[in-house]
Amino acid sequence: MKKGFQTIDEYIAAFPEETRKILEKLRRTIRRAAPGAEEAVSYQMPTFKLGGRNLVHFAAWKNHVGLYPQPSGTAAFQKDLARYKWAKGSIQFPLNEPLPYDLIKKIVEFRVQEDLKSKSTAKGKKR
Repeated sequence: MKKGFQTIDEYIAAFPEETRKILEKLRRTIRRAAPGAEEAVSYQMPTFKLGGRNLVHFAAWKNHVGLYPQPSGTAAFQKDLARYKWAKGSIQFPLNEPLPYDLIKKIVEFRVQEDLKSKSTAKGKKR
């Protein structure tokens, strides 16, 4: 696969049609859950940033789609993730099963709230 992606569009275009459809739906799901987030490519993966900080990454692999919501994003949803392969900060959703878009939305919304709380805490400390 090509290296040096500049945009999420370039990244998604590098995959077969079926995978592209999944990645586009995942992108829309994240966008809806984090409407203020900016799209970027970081670590050669599609990334959504909020206030300049990484909120969540995603990537397609041979047999799965990876979602990388930071360690807190997996820790908060351990029960919901029990049927998937996951580790600290990463989740693998098999490509041969429908992605749990509702769960992904909840994880991203959690990360948005977490980011907003950390910013308000940081502002409070500066005073």
